[in-house]
Amino acid sequence: MSERGSDSHTEGVIDQHHSDAPLNIGVLSRAPEAYSTKRIVEAIRDRGHQPRVLDTLRFAIDLSERNPELFHRGKRIEEIDAVIPRIGTSITFYGLAVLRQFEQMDVYTPNTSNAVASSRDKLRANQVLARHGIAMPRTTFVQNRNDILPAIERVGGAPIVIKLLEGTQGIGVILAPDVKVAEAVIETLHSTRHNVLVQEFIAESKGRDIRAFVVGDRVVGAMRRVAKPGEFRSNVHRGGHAESIDLPDAFAETAVRSAQIMGLEVAGVDMLEGADGPMVMEVNSSPGLEGIEGATGLDIAGAIVDHVASRIVFPDVDVRQRLSVSANYGVAELTLNDGAAIFDRADTVGDLRELDITVLTLHHDRTVIPHPRDGRPLHPGDRVVCFGNLEVLRTLVPKRKRRERLPEIKPLETDLEPTS
Repeated sequence: MSERGSDSHTEGVIDQHHSDAPLNIGVLSRAPEAYSTKRIVEAIRDRGHQPRVLDTLRFAIDLSERNPELFHRGKRIEEIDAVIPRIGTSITFYGLAVLRQFEQMDVYTPNTSNAVASSRDKLRANQVLARHGIAMPRTTFVQNRNDILPAIERVGGAPIVIKLLEGTQGIGVILAPDVKVAEAVIETLHSTRHNVLVQEFIAESKGRDIRAFVVGDRVVGAMRRVAKPGEFRSNVHRGGHAESIDLPDAFAETAVRSAQIMGLEVAGVDMLEGADGPMVMEVNSSPGLEGIEGATGLDIAGAIVDHVASRIVFPDVDVRQRLSVSANYGVAELTLNDGAAIFDRADTVGDLRELDITVLTLHHDRTVIPHPRDGRPLHPGDRVVCFGNLEVLRTLVPKRKRRERLPEIKPLETDLEPTS
């Protein structure tokens, strides 16, 4: 990663200064004077491309079966090669509609409308990350008053963190020191029709967290954010300060995987330093640049533009849609557990090929191996993404285990007066 103002470029990214023709890159932003927008525009110009800041709310969307179009300030949008979304949370709905229309027009974006929508929905994001085994603080979501105390018990009891689903930049995050306060706060928020998450408080990370800035398949910069005295929220917007760090491999791998699970090519991944390693708090689809560039001195905006320029000719492909066109063929992901049926029929990638199954990617320990060779052995614990005959794949998938019944949780005792 180059320092700002340097002539060097991000390692492994194509040098776009020498591309055949300059690119027209749009920046979806309502704040052209904001630091992040200005830095992206500067990075686009520095690489010989043409930037265009587009006010997200000044679009008109024309829907047509064969010729979808966008108009910005009354003029038809033409000759845009890519668009970088900087969509504020307050205009998420319309911003996603605009971004979706760009996608219909085959304009490349590093963060698709579906990925941005999923990351903005904190409940859905937590569900998706948990499903894929990403470590997070224990979290629960309830609506009924009678479910509040059992939920607090399930996340480990007080103190707990209460989060508004609609909150940003630390706003709407409350640390409740005891059960009575927690129950009262949650009931109050419910009464005003707010949705909240109830989350375990990670004591060892009190007042600090890590933000890793992911571009493509790697972390291009990382910082530790430390809260001001007396504050447990580490957001810079809440008065905290940031410092550059050398990110441990486990944190970098978690950050990249989390961004990829959410479908984001540009993301800020916030993590706590738990006793057993990284714990993901949030995956931000529109992370600010001022804090990370100020703390690290790195040209993060340049890394984003370099990535976008290198990816324009390689738009995203929905593998499941593209490869599932043949009858009885499809894509599947298999985890090779001890005693799995697959080991009765296959010891190597080549053995799977003989069964009419092509391995697209093999995950072994912390190594990702795209298109592995036929001689590559298969091991318990490996995870393979493959394309092949669905009938054969079904015989290799282990039977689904029944979920173990958890012990019943008794309600916590409280002397709060009942409310009607």
